[in-house]
Amino acid sequence: MSFKNRGVVEPQSRSVISQKWTLFLCIGSFCAGMFFTARMWTVPETKGGITRTTTVEAERLNLVSEGCATKFLQQKDVKLVSKDVFGEVSKTHHALQTLDKTISNLEMELAAAKATQESILNGAPLSQDIEKGDSPRKRKYFVVVGINTAFSSRKRRDSVRATWMPQGEKRKKLEEEKGIIMRFVIGHGATLGGILDRAIEAEDQKHGDFLRLDHVEGYLELSAKTKTYFATAVKLWDAEYYVKVDDDVHVNIGTLAETLARHRKKPRVYIGCMKSGPVLAQKGVRYHEPEYWKFGETGNKYFRHATGQIYAISKDLASYISVNQHVLHKYANEDVSLGAWFIGLDVHHIDDRRLCCGTPPDCEWKAQAGNICVASFDWTCSGICRSVDRLKEVHRRCGEGENALWKAAI
Repeated sequence: MSFKNRGVVEPQSRSVISQKWTLFLCIGSFCAGMFFTARMWTVPETKGGITRTTTVEAERLNLVSEGCATKFLQQKDVKLVSKDVFGEVSKTHHALQTLDKTISNLEMELAAAKATQESILNGAPLSQDIEKGDSPRKRKYFVVVGINTAFSSRKRRDSVRATWMPQGEKRKKLEEEKGIIMRFVIGHGATLGGILDRAIEAEDQKHGDFLRLDHVEGYLELSAKTKTYFATAVKLWDAEYYVKVDDDVHVNIGTLAETLARHRKKPRVYIGCMKSGPVLAQKGVRYHEPEYWKFGETGNKYFRHATGQIYAISKDLASYISVNQHVLHKYANEDVSLGAWFIGLDVHHIDDRRLCCGTPPDCEWKAQAGNICVASFDWTCSGICRSVDRLKEVHRRCGEGENALWKAAI
């Protein structure tokens, strides 16, 4: 009995327990489902025109918006960085240019000082200015005008003195007030201390307007004379510009000074009437170039260079010539040699046609129009034809007037 009763009751008890657990599990599953569903899903509803989206979509939008914002900020940062980099590059470029200019100026000053020291150590003969006890390097001058002349050109020098070159106290006043030095440039004869040299010494004692060079005079030695002139002038006078002009050319000194003053902020200036004539290979002709083969095929032209009647260079270029004079090559023509010395250098070539006006009526018409010429000469004669007889006339018709020189803005 007992076994039967137990067998009947036990199955009923197991059935009851199973139903309870089943109900409990159902309720628990339902609650768990509601709980997780509430967290992961929100029923979309519209309120005030704004749609509420699912949490997943919201998070996705949030990630996208953050990505866009990050990208925008990155682009903005890149732009700002680019502007900053560009600004820094510009500043660096400007600083490098300034540094380069400073270094160039220091090199030229060092070169001038070195040249002066070498001349003192070597005992090279200098100008009468030093022998007289004058110390022209105590102050800075504006321009040194060297008038190229020869032993046989006494009458030319006198015609220049009577026209565009101030004399006596006026010349000294010009040096003191305007910083303009003017000298006739000449070397010595083949026989040092001979009759030619004594004649120049006597003339210099009378006028005191010569710059004597350690150079043997000769027409075929003009390139060497030009090189020696610039080297000597740099040692004697600390000027901004150095001019070479022939003694058969008319010059308006005031207009020349104002022309040079307009370029004084530029480094390495080379001013003149730039030309590029043919290289003459034929022997016996004027301006024959013995080294014509260096300029290429027959019929080629020279590089651009200033015509030899008159030109000006800044101090840094004159110092360059002074330091390197022993290795600078000399061509047959002096103006070609000067242009060749500047090939490969960062030089400002300034072509100013007022430095090569014709004689009247050309320079006279220009003066009447208010465009006064710096220099006048005849191309056919490479100077003023019969300059001794005609220079006074050219000065009267094309001169700037004495007051213009003293009123020149330098």
